Amino acid sequence: MPSHDATLEFDYETPSRARLVAESVAREVGEIDDDRSQTTIDRDGSTVRIEIDAADVIALRAALNTWFTLVDVAERAADTGTAALES
Repeated sequence: MPSHDATLEFDYETPSRARLVAESVAREVGEIDDDRSQTTIDRDGSTVRIEIDAADVIALRAALNTWFTLVDVAERAADTGTAALES
């Protein structure tokens, strides 16, 4: 099926921050996937890697937009949590 693919890599200051983001967005794998795109997520230390395989460029663009948004929300939520703990 896949004829288009992309790999997103996000590097964090600590492995614990990478784990928090990866676990937050990994919950969506399988929920978002369909017959046009599939995603896998893994973490290696402080790096989160999201691999997207899509049947067409439109599905790839949609998946990229979705995963960038999910990671952004997870990062902002983690920042909010850290700020609350520090105050």
